[in-house]
Amino acid sequence: MMRAVLAAVLATAVILPATVASAGPIEDRKAIMKGNGRDTKMGGDMLKGVAPFDAATANKILANYAAAAKAFPAHFPATSKTGGETEASSAIWSMPADWKIATEKFEKDTVAAAALKPTDAAGFGKAFGMVTANCKSCHEGFRIKKS
Repeated sequence: MMRAVLAAVLATAVILPATVASAGPIEDRKAIMKGNGRDTKMGGDMLKGVAPFDAATANKILANYAAAAKAFPAHFPATSKTGGETEASSAIWSMPADWKIATEKFEKDTVAAAALKPTDAAGFGKAFGMVTANCKSCHEGFRIKKS
Protein backbone atom coordinates (compact mmCIF):
# COMPACT_ATOMS: atom_id res chain seq x y z
CA MET A 1 0.00 0.00 0.00
CA MET A 2 2.76 2.46 0.98
CA ARG A 3 4.59 1.79 -2.29
CA ALA A 4 1.44 2.48 -4.26
CA VAL A 5 0.92 5.77 -2.42
CA LEU A 6 4.58 6.72 -2.88
CA ALA A 7 4.43 5.87 -6.59
CA ALA A 8 1.24 7.89 -7.01
CA VAL A 9 2.75 10.89 -5.24
CA LEU A 10 5.88 10.65 -7.35
CA ALA A 11 3.91 10.33 -10.58
CA THR A 12 1.79 13.39 -9.86
CA ALA A 13 4.24 15.60 -7.98
CA VAL A 14 7.47 15.32 -9.91
CA ILE A 15 8.16 18.17 -12.25
CA LEU A 16 11.28 17.60 -14.27
CA PRO A 17 13.32 20.78 -14.47
CA ALA A 18 13.52 20.48 -18.25
CA THR A 19 9.74 20.78 -18.47
CA VAL A 20 9.20 23.67 -16.07
CA ALA A 21 7.29 26.40 -17.85
CA SER A 22 9.34 29.55 -17.62
CA ALA A 23 7.98 32.09 -15.20
CA GLY A 24 11.27 33.94 -15.11
CA PRO A 25 14.73 32.85 -13.97
CA ILE A 26 14.17 33.36 -10.23
CA GLU A 27 10.87 31.51 -10.23
CA ASP A 28 12.31 28.78 -12.44
CA ARG A 29 15.27 28.13 -10.16
CA LYS A 30 12.98 28.17 -7.12
CA ALA A 31 10.84 25.50 -8.81
CA ILE A 32 13.93 23.41 -9.53
CA MET A 33 15.13 23.71 -5.94
CA LYS A 34 11.66 22.90 -4.61
CA GLY A 35 11.79 19.71 -6.66
CA ASN A 36 15.27 18.95 -5.33
CA GLY A 37 14.01 19.48 -1.78
CA ARG A 38 11.05 17.17 -2.34
CA ASP A 39 13.33 14.52 -3.84
CA THR A 40 15.86 14.89 -1.03
CA LYS A 41 13.14 14.35 1.56
CA MET A 42 11.72 11.37 -0.32
CA GLY A 43 15.18 9.81 -0.76
CA GLY A 44 16.11 10.48 2.85
CA ASP A 45 12.86 8.95 4.05
CA MET A 46 13.57 5.78 2.07
CA LEU A 47 17.10 5.54 3.45
CA LYS A 48 15.92 6.13 7.04
CA GLY A 49 13.20 3.51 6.68
CA VAL A 50 10.42 6.09 7.09
CA ALA A 51 9.23 5.07 3.64
CA PRO A 52 9.87 1.68 2.05
CA PHE A 53 12.69 1.50 -0.47
CA ASP A 54 11.43 1.43 -4.03
CA ALA A 55 14.02 1.12 -6.81
CA ALA A 56 11.86 2.83 -9.43
CA THR A 57 11.28 5.81 -7.14
CA ALA A 58 14.95 5.93 -6.16
CA ASN A 59 16.02 5.97 -9.79
CA LYS A 60 13.43 8.64 -10.63
CA ILE A 61 14.86 10.79 -7.83
CA LEU A 62 18.37 10.41 -9.24
CA ALA A 63 17.14 11.19 -12.77
CA ASN A 64 15.38 14.29 -11.42
CA TYR A 65 18.60 15.47 -9.78
CA ALA A 66 20.53 14.97 -13.03
CA ALA A 67 17.94 16.96 -14.98
CA ALA A 68 17.95 19.69 -12.33
CA ALA A 69 21.74 19.92 -12.31
CA LYS A 70 21.78 20.31 -16.08
CA ALA A 71 19.03 22.95 -16.16
CA PHE A 72 19.88 24.94 -13.03
CA PRO A 73 22.89 27.06 -14.17
CA ALA A 74 20.93 28.58 -17.06
CA HIS A 75 18.58 30.30 -14.62
CA PHE A 76 21.11 32.83 -13.32
CA PRO A 77 21.32 35.66 -15.85
CA ALA A 78 22.79 38.92 -14.55
CA THR A 79 19.29 40.41 -14.64
CA SER A 80 18.22 38.04 -11.85
CA LYS A 81 20.67 39.15 -9.17
CA THR A 82 17.86 40.75 -7.18
CA GLY A 83 14.11 40.63 -6.88
CA GLY A 84 11.66 37.81 -6.54
CA GLU A 85 12.88 37.08 -3.02
CA THR A 86 15.94 35.43 -4.50
CA GLU A 87 18.31 33.55 -2.23
CA ALA A 88 21.08 33.66 -4.83
CA SER A 89 24.26 35.16 -3.43
CA SER A 90 26.15 37.83 -5.35
CA ALA A 91 29.06 35.33 -5.35
CA ILE A 92 27.39 33.62 -8.32
CA TRP A 93 28.13 36.65 -10.45
CA SER A 94 31.25 37.97 -8.70
CA MET A 95 32.98 34.55 -8.76
CA PRO A 96 31.71 33.04 -12.01
CA ALA A 97 34.60 30.57 -12.32
CA ASP A 98 33.86 29.14 -8.86
CA TRP A 99 30.13 28.99 -9.66
CA LYS A 100 30.87 27.16 -12.90
CA ILE A 101 33.11 24.65 -11.12
CA ALA A 102 30.41 23.99 -8.50
CA THR A 103 27.58 23.56 -11.01
CA GLU A 104 29.69 21.39 -13.31
CA LYS A 105 30.63 19.16 -10.37
CA PHE A 106 26.98 18.87 -9.36
CA GLU A 107 26.01 17.88 -12.90
CA LYS A 108 28.87 15.37 -13.19
CA ASP A 109 28.05 13.80 -9.83
CA THR A 110 24.32 13.59 -10.50
CA VAL A 111 24.80 12.04 -13.93
CA ALA A 112 27.20 9.49 -12.43
CA ALA A 113 24.78 8.74 -9.59
CA ALA A 114 21.85 8.25 -11.97
CA ALA A 115 23.98 5.95 -14.15
CA LEU A 116 24.43 3.60 -11.17
CA LYS A 117 20.74 2.63 -11.41
CA PRO A 118 20.62 1.24 -7.87
CA THR A 119 18.38 -1.71 -7.17
CA ASP A 120 18.65 -1.72 -3.39
CA ALA A 121 18.83 0.73 -0.50
CA ALA A 122 22.60 0.35 -0.11
CA GLY A 123 23.21 1.20 -3.76
CA PHE A 124 20.78 4.08 -3.56
CA GLY A 125 22.50 5.36 -0.41
CA LYS A 126 25.81 5.49 -2.28
CA ALA A 127 24.28 7.29 -5.28
CA PHE A 128 22.21 9.62 -3.09
CA GLY A 129 25.34 10.53 -1.13
CA MET A 130 27.19 11.40 -4.36
CA VAL A 131 24.44 13.87 -5.16
CA THR A 132 23.77 15.39 -1.77
CA ALA A 133 27.48 15.89 -1.06
CA ASN A 134 27.17 18.90 -3.39
CA CYS A 135 24.36 20.61 -1.53
CA LYS A 136 26.28 22.08 1.39
CA SER A 137 29.02 23.74 -0.67
CA CYS A 138 26.56 25.57 -2.90
CA HIS A 139 24.14 26.44 -0.13
CA GLU A 140 26.98 27.90 1.94
CA GLY A 141 28.92 29.61 -0.83
CA PHE A 142 26.25 30.71 -3.29
CA ARG A 143 23.05 31.11 -1.29
CA ILE A 144 21.72 33.71 1.10
CA LYS A 145 19.39 32.15 3.63
CA LYS A 146 16.38 34.39 3.97
CA SER A 147 14.21 34.33 7.08
